Amino acid sequence: MINKIESSIIKALFKPKTSSHKGDNGKLLIVGGSQKYHGAPLLAAKIAGKIVDLVYFSSTPENNEFIKEMKSELCEFIAVSRQEINQIIKKVDVVLIGPGLGANKDNQQLINDLLKKHLNKKFVLDADGLKMVDKQLLGQNVILTPHKAEFTFFFNLSATAENVVKAAKKYGCTIVLKGKIDYIADHKSQFKINATGNAGMTKGGTGDVLAGLIAALACKNDLFLSACAGVFINGLAGDMLKERVSYYYSASD
Repeated sequence: MINKIESSIIKALFKPKTSSHKGDNGKLLIVGGSQKYHGAPLLAAKIAGKIVDLVYFSSTPENNEFIKEMKSELCEFIAVSRQEINQIIKKVDVVLIGPGLGANKDNQQLINDLLKKHLNKKFVLDADGLKMVDKQLLGQNVILTPHKAEFTFFFNLSATAENVVKAAKKYGCTIVLKGKIDYIADHKSQFKINATGNAGMTKGGTGDVLAGLIAALACKNDLFLSACAGVFINGLAGDMLKERVSYYYSASD
């Protein structure tokens, strides 16, 4: 398969130095979660906490009680309020927006304001984050992670490899089109295909794991490399689980 991602991509990823201290190996802010969707940001935070040193998490104001519950299950993150986001962004390498966020006017304004104010910050936009962002604010520091329906809705294009390359170049961003075969393209017209993964990964939450994985890798790596390595690793984990338990595994697994 032309441009297929191979396992050798793992060797290109950033490795922590033996002399490193807390914070040297990545800091991530996740903006997500809502009264309706609780599990999505938890999945993203769990995988990210295995890769980066610090994970900050900010949810909607009405979700504060949920944050307390999350803390009892997952201690590897720092909860921050909406009012603190602009200050925290200055400290982190990447901002992941979208898992479980919910689409509304307040969140739409938040997303677009953050992109306007922090032009040099790396962003990963997933799920509802894709529904609310202004396409004109996309650029070289942004990764989008749509599935086929989201891609078609957002770009008004059919979800083909050719159109992924076209959209990435037009809007100057990196796009990960999720599917049976994943297509990854960036503003430089770099293009890769990922064939890892299987039908067991259609379960809810696998996309949230992928978003957290890509965002965590992007803290210390090039965005295109992070996107390619993320889909490869995520799919490979699914394939390893399939060997062990057939299709009977979850996003948490």
